[in-house]
Amino acid sequence: MANKKTATKKVAPQEPITDGLPVQTETVKPTKQAPVQPAKPKWEIKDRIYFLLGRHTPLTHTIPVRHTRKHALLYFNEETGKQEELRYATNHDSPFKSEQEGEATLGHIMFKDGDLRVPKEKQNLQKLLSLYHPMKGRIYEEYDPVEEAFDDLELLDLQTDAAVFARDMDIDDAEAILRVEMGSAVSKLSSKEIKRDLRIFANRNPELFLNLANDDNVQLRNVAIKATEANIINLSQDQRTFSWASNGRKLMSVPFDENPYSAMAAFFKTDEGVEVYRSIEKKFN
Repeated sequence: MANKKTATKKVAPQEPITDGLPVQTETVKPTKQAPVQPAKPKWEIKDRIYFLLGRHTPLTHTIPVRHTRKHALLYFNEETGKQEELRYATNHDSPFKSEQEGEATLGHIMFKDGDLRVPKEKQNLQKLLSLYHPMKGRIYEEYDPVEEAFDDLELLDLQTDAAVFARDMDIDDAEAILRVEMGSAVSKLSSKEIKRDLRIFANRNPELFLNLANDDNVQLRNVAIKATEANIINLSQDQRTFSWASNGRKLMSVPFDENPYSAMAAFFKTDEGVEVYRSIEKKFN
């Protein structure tokens, strides 16, 4: 006879011993962590220098010190969503007109020989120029030694790359690049003079040099100019038509308001122009 399975009894959970008192339960609510706010940049009290942007540095240049119809001097406050009027008052700490109580003595903001040096004692002027003035980034900029060092490093890297490129460059390519800078005068230079002047150009303007070195049209323009100087092709007096010098057969018409040699360089890249380019190269050889 098969053994009977013994049924397991379910034991009810025991009630906590409370001595007859009601059981109190405590609900623990999860605590919400406040989002971490990025720390605002600390304003450093120091002497500051501001400089005019652009190539020209006039003896004196004045920028507006208060809001007028001609020159809007306003700052948009993102916290309030309002435009706030600015004013440089030498007898007030704040550059905001709404925070200046009583009489205001207006000052002048004048750049001399391209720059303006503001001592640390003039915090109102520094904050106006560094934080709020709408002409910052358009007319002037604040001098930052860290950014200047970074720019200097970039320039040094460009000069190094350009110097290596110029040293190893083929003489024909070197002549093509110098022709952009010097024009037809490059034809009178010896090969050593071309290499010397190319390296000087690469050091003075490395960015432009590298752009020209990687531009195919520069070499093609040079071929067109050399072919014209060698009387292989002719450019009409009105600079609108190229033709063979040997028989006067028309090669191409120059589009209106375009440099003729740039147009010829573009022509050399077409199916018909490739044959003309090869024919010119054979005549050079």
